[in-house]
Amino acid sequence: MTKAETARPDVGVGPWQGPIPEDGRLDPDLLRDGDQRNVVDRYRYWTVEAIVADLETRRHRLHVAIENWQHDLNIGSIVRTANAFNVGAVHIVGKRRWNRRGAMVTDKYVRVIHHPTVEDLSAWAAAERLPVMGIDNLPQAAPLETATLPPAMVMVFGQEGPGLTDAALSACDGHLSIAQYGSTRSINAAAAAAIAMHAWVRQHAEPTSPLE
Repeated sequence: MTKAETARPDVGVGPWQGPIPEDGRLDPDLLRDGDQRNVVDRYRYWTVEAIVADLETRRHRLHVAIENWQHDLNIGSIVRTANAFNVGAVHIVGKRRWNRRGAMVTDKYVRVIHHPTVEDLSAWAAAERLPVMGIDNLPQAAPLETATLPPAMVMVFGQEGPGLTDAALSACDGHLSIAQYGSTRSINAAAAAAIAMHAWVRQHAEPTSPLE
């Protein structure tokens, strides 16, 4: 196989060729100009609204909560990963404003819910009957690698550096840690969130094609 054959395909497609389909999900501007968005192939030329409506029919029962007290730059990256795994919602706890740069526009496709305090998140989770699990490397935390994760749950992550606040730790129904084998005490918050979400996916979601 040549290098050209193994190269990644160009992202996006050009203008629609041939008769325009009669499909209300399609965006006339994208059909005319092409679709260069970072979306999977099934959503080419679809409007944002149509994509969100389709995602809503198959959201996972995993929710992700992030404490936002210091405008952590990792929040955008966590939102992007949450979109990739089609979580039920991303919950921002604390300051309403967060840095969207790392989300790479994926926040358009994810439900983002704001909770002013940890207590507000706890009340929401209780009303939805969802256990809240804190992800942090703590002495009392159970290993994520061997844990049986609930089929419906909230994973809550703290800020880069300090980790989960005392209020968040107290609000959790349990705590999970990610095994580490090097010299550093902790790993990047966005990386930790991706690992934890993928652990849930491995237990509760069917594998898909990379571009489906």
